[in-house]
Amino acid sequence: MKLWGGRFTKETNQLVHNFNASISYDQKFYKQDILGSIAHVTMLAKQNILTEEEKDAIVDGLQSILRDIENGTLLITPEHEDIHSFVEATLIERIGDAGKKLHTGRSRNDQVALDMKLYTRDEIAALNDLLKDLLSVIHRLMSEHIETFMPGFTHLQKAQPVTLAHHLGAYFEMFRRDRSRLRDIYDRMNYCPLGAGALAGTTYPLDREYSASLLKFDGPTWNSMDSVSDRDYLIELLSALSTIMMHMSRFCEEIILWNSNEYRFVEIDDSYSTGSSIMPQKKNPDIAELVRGKTGRVYGALISLLTTMKGIPLAYNKDMQEDKELTFDAIDTVKGCLALFTGMIDTMKFNEAVMAASAKRGFTNATDAADYLVNHGVPFRDAHGIIGQLVLLCIDKNISLDELPLEEYKKISSVFDEDIYEAISMKTCVEKRNTIGAPGKDAMAQIISANEKYLQES
Repeated sequence: MKLWGGRFTKETNQLVHNFNASISYDQKFYKQDILGSIAHVTMLAKQNILTEEEKDAIVDGLQSILRDIENGTLLITPEHEDIHSFVEATLIERIGDAGKKLHTGRSRNDQVALDMKLYTRDEIAALNDLLKDLLSVIHRLMSEHIETFMPGFTHLQKAQPVTLAHHLGAYFEMFRRDRSRLRDIYDRMNYCPLGAGALAGTTYPLDREYSASLLKFDGPTWNSMDSVSDRDYLIELLSALSTIMMHMSRFCEEIILWNSNEYRFVEIDDSYSTGSSIMPQKKNPDIAELVRGKTGRVYGALISLLTTMKGIPLAYNKDMQEDKELTFDAIDTVKGCLALFTGMIDTMKFNEAVMAASAKRGFTNATDAADYLVNHGVPFRDAHGIIGQLVLLCIDKNISLDELPLEEYKKISSVFDEDIYEAISMKTCVEKRNTIGAPGKDAMAQIISANEKYLQES
């Protein structure tokens, strides 16, 4: 069944039908289509456009369709152009002429716009839950590793000592912002397009506020042309999903490096690793690599939709049908990546001793050694040069600043004394940094407490 045809004298060419049809993918929101239709006919009855008997028959029929799809006794079949025609045709088969009144005061344009918004709302809620699960795991790891010392990096070179809790805290902030972005998108998109018609509203006395309230929207959209042609919320969502993937990809890149023989900072659990078909010693970080790789796939969806929308005049155009496959695939990709990524880091083991040794060997305490001289009256620029000479000496001897004998310190500057070793210990270097956001134990305890409250309240 097609929702149009009276104007046409020939059957649609099969290739044209196949090219035009969207049921292969828009069947994904059968539930949203049915719930939107139930709200629509409930409003029509309230406005005396349908009788109560007609409304009840349609609602009962729609509920039976939903029930049968979900229990597997009704299959969505490809001869229908889209999910909307499938539902309407099935309804008419089941309840007769009353079903033909389902579409009163409605166009496929506002129907599609409604279904996509309802679906997107549901998926934003699911994505938000997955992000919260990830944040909960990061929070646990931060709590456990507040005194796990490791090198902090700039330019992928060891810079200053931090803790694993501090390093993971950077990702906590990223994923917290991702949740905030999803909340913003939800709030901005949560206006109901139902009743906008094809583009110019309808002559029926619809109560759009009532329809919106039934479907838990904040209200109706304010311009019928924009209602059916707006895809901003999908572009925003794909941008937010791209950012989530970028954050995971950055973390995955570090895990891949940390998992290597050269770093040995982490060991990925066997259940999240794979082996080689030829090299028996291999244990590959495939999940991390796949998340990193799939980031480009989500970026592609964003660029595709932006490109599709850039030249479309008002109001609805068939080009917009391209939004669905792109968005569905991006959402499914991000949800899958979030679940696997969370499981991977939740089961990952951190080699604390190796991390601490790496921080020492990387001269990450060099800045603190310079600060030691400054605190003893040496101008900073002179102190910088003195410590640079000591680093060169340590490199030549293949030792760390902690291992350099005091007499070698004194050969370069008489200011040094025994307390230099306490001043440049990893514990001292980290724990004296206690401004908000720094890696010191007191500062991190404050942040972890705030994160705990955030997770409980959000």
